[in-house]
Amino acid sequence: MAQLHGEYECKLDAKGRLIIPAALKKQLPKAAKNSFFINRGFEKCCVLFPSNEWTAIAEEINKLSDYIAKERQFKRYFLRGASKLNMDTTSRILLPKSLLEYADATTEIVLLAYGNKIELWSKKGYEKMLSEEPKDFSALAEEVMSKKNNA
Repeated sequence: MAQLHGEYECKLDAKGRLIIPAALKKQLPKAAKNSFFINRGFEKCCVLFPSNEWTAIAEEINKLSDYIAKERQFKRYFLRGASKLNMDTTSRILLPKSLLEYADATTEIVLLAYGNKIELWSKKGYEKMLSEEPKDFSALAEEVMSKKNNA
């Protein structure tokens, strides 16, 4: 599994292309072969997965049953708009307009890389999300991480 990290402010060009920052590009696994999959995030953002990471996610999703309504619904919502993106020779990817609209992303965006994914936020959306930080982050960390450590 990739261990991506970092926060990157970027600009989209008029055609909706994004240059992957050099520091982030260096972190991408060779197995990704300069390609990504993008889909809608759980919040008002998009999520980029290196293609090798997407393969593992797709395998898990495909295990869900089409005969169970909640699983079928999850598959539809998770996969809606999912698209493969290939990086060109100048490290650009062309982002689908429908996903940019979903994230309210126009020109200024923020990439937040962590674990095996990169969240793509409009700059305003990212700042709003950060401004809604829990009042007691320490208590949230204790609750979330103690569950993980006790599992």
